[in-house]
Amino acid sequence: MSPVSSGTAGGSRVLLRRLRDVMVQDADTQTRLDRIVAQIGTTMVADVCSIYLRRADGSLELFATEGLSRDAVHRTRMKAGEGLVGLVAEGVEPISLADAPKHRRFSYRPETGEDPFQSFLGVPVLRSGRVVGVLVVQNRYARTYEDDEIEALQLIATVLAEIVSVEDLTGALSEFQIKPTAPETLKGRTYAPGLASGQALLHDPDVEPTRYLSDDPIAEETRLNEGLEKLRSGLEALLAGDVQTLGGTSYEVLETFHLLSQDRSWERRLRDGVKNGLTAEASVEQVRSEHRARMTSAKDGYLRDRLADLEELDNRLLRYLSGDAGERKDAPEDSILVARDIGPAELLEYGRGRIKAILLEDGSPSSHAAIVAKAMGVPMIGQLPNLLSRVEAGDTIIVDANEAQAYLRPDRMVSAALHSRFEAQSAEQQLFAATRDLPSQTLDGQTIHLLLNAGLTIDLEQLATTGASGVGLYRTEFQFMIADSLPRLDAQTALYTEALDLADGRPVTFRTLDLGGDKVAAYMPTEREENPAMGWRAVRMGLDRPGLSRYQLRALVRAAEGRLLRVMFPLVAEVDEFHRAKDLLDKELAWARANGRAGPSKVQTGVMIEAPSLAWDTAHIAQYADFLSIGTNDLMQFFFAADRGTAKVADRYDILSRPALTFLKHIRDAAGDTPVSICGEHAGRPLEAMAMIGLGFRRLSMPAGGIGPVKRMLMSLNGEEFARTLACLLHEGDVNLRNALKNYAKAHKVIVN
Repeated sequence: MSPVSSGTAGGSRVLLRRLRDVMVQDADTQTRLDRIVAQIGTTMVADVCSIYLRRADGSLELFATEGLSRDAVHRTRMKAGEGLVGLVAEGVEPISLADAPKHRRFSYRPETGEDPFQSFLGVPVLRSGRVVGVLVVQNRYARTYEDDEIEALQLIATVLAEIVSVEDLTGALSEFQIKPTAPETLKGRTYAPGLASGQALLHDPDVEPTRYLSDDPIAEETRLNEGLEKLRSGLEALLAGDVQTLGGTSYEVLETFHLLSQDRSWERRLRDGVKNGLTAEASVEQVRSEHRARMTSAKDGYLRDRLADLEELDNRLLRYLSGDAGERKDAPEDSILVARDIGPAELLEYGRGRIKAILLEDGSPSSHAAIVAKAMGVPMIGQLPNLLSRVEAGDTIIVDANEAQAYLRPDRMVSAALHSRFEAQSAEQQLFAATRDLPSQTLDGQTIHLLLNAGLTIDLEQLATTGASGVGLYRTEFQFMIADSLPRLDAQTALYTEALDLADGRPVTFRTLDLGGDKVAAYMPTEREENPAMGWRAVRMGLDRPGLSRYQLRALVRAAEGRLLRVMFPLVAEVDEFHRAKDLLDKELAWARANGRAGPSKVQTGVMIEAPSLAWDTAHIAQYADFLSIGTNDLMQFFFAADRGTAKVADRYDILSRPALTFLKHIRDAAGDTPVSICGEHAGRPLEAMAMIGLGFRRLSMPAGGIGPVKRMLMSLNGEEFARTLACLLHEGDVNLRNALKNYAKAHKVIVN
């Protein structure tokens, strides 16, 4: 029988209570850790117990020991990956050996006096997925450590990580990698441009240090059981089509979570933690840190994806345990939101105006979360490697999304250099403001209408500051996505009325609900779809649920009484769908008249061309629609068969290629006299906007941040001359015209950056 197998849980609880006593003692760091190794060695009946802490250079230093030579403390250092201690840190997994000296990675250090010790058990000390040290026990005689002993030592390592993190706050461990403190620069991909600075706010739930140790394991196990039950029942309800949902998470991911929530090894690890004296939250944090550390070191893509799913499951369970259930409070002022990924509804749940920038480990530049960020004027960078393991809550961060760089804990020189960038940005904004009231015309007098994309009230406040001539796209679904239940008629009417009021006579084009795909309302059931972007969404959902559509259209008709009402239907694939959707609007107009309401002064209806099928039938739809709008984000993903939500292909194909530009020109020419606008992220980029003008488009709808740069570009452009050049390039140039367009702009002094 092993020394602790007959009473691992009881022994661990006793030890944890003793460790808690050490945490509150008035003693220096060295004394605390010396007492800790003595307590561990006694409880586990080990001849040796040692703590190695990772230094800033990656080496592991013997910091405290019971059983080895005290003279070796702070003298013995293992290089990164050296010896068995380095092997534990490298693999972020426990290592148990009955005859350690025979292992090929064994590194003998004579100053430690470890000659007589044969058996070895080492576990990583993990904090937020980072290896901050290694905890080792050794015995004189060869023996095999049992699973319960390994788990007990892992449990102790979890609490030890918290102890040393508290010590690190005092500066006593400033030379060690307990928390990331050194300045770092991470390079990712720009999802929304801009500059910002602030303090890190972690999107994933955190565990307070005061919630680590428990005096009542039975009560904690009950809390854990309740949390698991809520987690599983919530996922089961989602999969059954219940009215609950979790943001924009797809059915496939929910199904994976549901299967993983039944994982007995995961549940056993959680239960072992609370039985041995941790709180339910601390037990989840222990497991989450292990998942995160293994994911960081995993080379296999499938394993990384599965570990990422497990970590997300840990996060959801933590929210249930905290009573949060996914709801979020207002963020502190000047917050830089840090997350692995985030959905549009989750982003909108944070207090508006408080999030200064967003950093993501994953994500996609064309995701709806990125679109929301651009609409809010919030810089966003994604695909930042190992972001979550490199950031602590409250860290100072400077975000330069124009260059796709995040500066973590920047030093004075970097801060000073970037401060000049902030000043330059301010000066550029002043320049844009100076051109706000000037005519939006090219050098040869062509008028280009610059319109605003909106979806939030804060967006409409940009109409006056940018000088936009109207709202080319008002995304009505955001109100539905952030609500817990279907917005009532009065609430919808009030929102649309406010939008028209803020527009102050400028036209506002309301796009009807574009739900589905990654935009899910909390009260609407979802169904499994292999390709949700091409599935049951937008006008398809609206036509199948005419009651929901008429409810929204009634609110729009009421809001526009006595004013122009422009309604646009999304993802129309056939002309017949437009007729059916317009018929719903006509019924609401008739209902308003029958009930004595004045109704709008004028009604204009249009469609978003996002499906290639409708693009090739433009001449037909143009006979019936008052206006057309090309949704380049969706149209290009369908045109190139490249899912814009998949990072590996989202930017693989270029809209400035000959096939894409020729396709867009076909739509413009086929529309004849029917107004056609370009609506999408490309419209707000000066070089792409220049190409659209060359193709004949005179209406561009974009995020607020794009209007100033695009206006500066077009005021330096001779439109007719460039159109002739572009026509030649489409027939004779390379397949990708981006470089040719840049060269033209440079030669003709067109400002495109």
